[in-house]
Amino acid sequence: MKYSNREKNIYQRQSCQESFFCQNCGRVVSFTGAGTKHRNHCPHCLFSLHVDILPGDRSANCSGLMEPISVWIRKNQEWAIIHRCRRCGQLSSNRIAADDTPLKLMSIAVAPLASPPFPLEEMTQVLTSATGDSNEQD
Repeated sequence: MKYSNREKNIYQRQSCQESFFCQNCGRVVSFTGAGTKHRNHCPHCLFSLHVDILPGDRSANCSGLMEPISVWIRKNQEWAIIHRCRRCGQLSSNRIAADDTPLKLMSIAVAPLASPPFPLEEMTQVLTSATGDSNEQD
């Protein structure tokens, strides 16, 4: 979606209360239930659009889909989603919303544990040698 110069920066000064269709999953996304003045991703699939350089400025010319790739915990213990643009690779961080799907958030959070960068058998060997434990009986 392209924004006119008149529309750019408007969401830095006021909240966006417009509903929209998610360009990833196609579901209707409404402002109601977000728990924040600024809705920046779909609560169902957690995807966003690359439309901002600074939050709310609508200055990015990319408009690519922003895929949720990870979560992190901010200093205040608030969770945030890391998005990566599928078109240009830009990374951004967005706080979670009150109505985000908990199962989707958790699946993103545990994804690295499901695919470790080494065989799990190596972890057992490392732990055994580090603790000096063995399953052998004397």
